[in-house]
Amino acid sequence: MAGNSQRKGAVRKSGSKKGQTTGSGGQRRRGLEGRGATPKAEDRVYHAKHKKAKVAAKASSGRPRNTRKSDDGGPEYVLGRNPVVECLRADVPATALYVQLGVEADDRVREAVHTAGDRGISILEVGRGELDRMSPNGLHQGLALQVPEYRYAHPDDLMADARASSTQPLLVALDNITDPRNLGAVIRSVAAFGGHGVLIPQRRSAGVTAVAWRTSAGAAARLPVAQAPNLTRTLVDWAKSGAQIVGLDAGGDVSLDEYDGTGPVVVVVGSEGKGLSRLVRETCDSILSVPMAGDVESLNASVAAGVVLGEFARQRRLSA
Repeated sequence: MAGNSQRKGAVRKSGSKKGQTTGSGGQRRRGLEGRGATPKAEDRVYHAKHKKAKVAAKASSGRPRNTRKSDDGGPEYVLGRNPVVECLRADVPATALYVQLGVEADDRVREAVHTAGDRGISILEVGRGELDRMSPNGLHQGLALQVPEYRYAHPDDLMADARASSTQPLLVALDNITDPRNLGAVIRSVAAFGGHGVLIPQRRSAGVTAVAWRTSAGAAARLPVAQAPNLTRTLVDWAKSGAQIVGLDAGGDVSLDEYDGTGPVVVVVGSEGKGLSRLVRETCDSILSVPMAGDVESLNASVAAGVVLGEFARQRRLSA
């Protein structure tokens, strides 16, 4: 038998003649063609950034323009008897008060429970272990106050409200301040000396967390804090509206003793280490220095802000 095409299992060819075979219809060629630029992460429906952007857009559509959710996510906790009582006295928008089972009920504990009950805040009795999980160092003293995410004001609304008040605008902007304790102390000083609000950058800045709440001693509940997507641009806009932008620096060209702070002023405070960033410094109309005695080179950011605000408040009282 010629050939082996009759063997069992042999595959018979479709034709005995060699010639043109059926093509791919251009599919292979099209498969090799470029597909264009890779879409951005936010535009790819399967990417985590797309889901995050979708959630953020949905949330922002239902909120007023002058509010903003914290980027940190989730609630914060104020720990310790004095901080909890101070926040409750200042009407901090708390959602729950945690009380340790069997804790010694002194005056502060009783006041916290009584105030929380009057305000309709949930009071939860929990074991010490749960409070320890909220406080890594264990310094909760048997009390914890759950604080919801802070809602920031819009920079435009912050300036508009300051101009609508009975006194000239007095605002503080923070540059390179990453310690929430400094932020809380500045908020407290601004409130104490009649300021109208605080401006912080949206990125690379401390936010209004539980630590800031605690340091501000509840002043964060009374004083608006705004977040700026671009701090320099916001300061430029405020300068165009007639405000004087004054930066603080130990090597400033104008002394605090010589500056008139009775007009609309925005005090820009940098960190003790980095100071003011270059673009923010170039935006300032004046660089102010605080006269000091001795060999101290600079003041803590919150202390420097308090000194300047106190002097401006004194000037405004005399000119009233």
